[in-house]
Amino acid sequence: MSDAMDPEDRKIITLARSARARNGVAEGAAVRDDMGRTYVAGTVHLDSLRLSALRTAVAMAVASGATSLEAAAVVSEAAELPAEDLAAVNDLGGPATAVLLADTDGELRDSRTAG
Repeated sequence: MSDAMDPEDRKIITLARSARARNGVAEGAAVRDDMGRTYVAGTVHLDSLRLSALRTAVAMAVASGATSLEAAAVVSEAAELPAEDLAAVNDLGGPATAVLLADTDGELRDSRTAG
């Protein structure tokens, strides 16, 4: 990862990468709320429920009482994030919320906003 990256952003990429590896899932994600708390999740793939890692992390933040997000990170082999993932971040954090996409080695591939 770039040395110029904010340490807090590097932290959520590392957490997302760890969730992916620990759970053996396609994606790992982490979000940071406006109080600095982090929520980490992996892809949910059940017969009755399918959620991306990012939507799961956002849901965990909401369920824990978060009212806003500062940033989100996803570690995935995907080249880009689905619109539904960005919409979930936008719903909780607003259109200016930073969304980071890293490859499976944790290297930042894309940095954008949710809006």
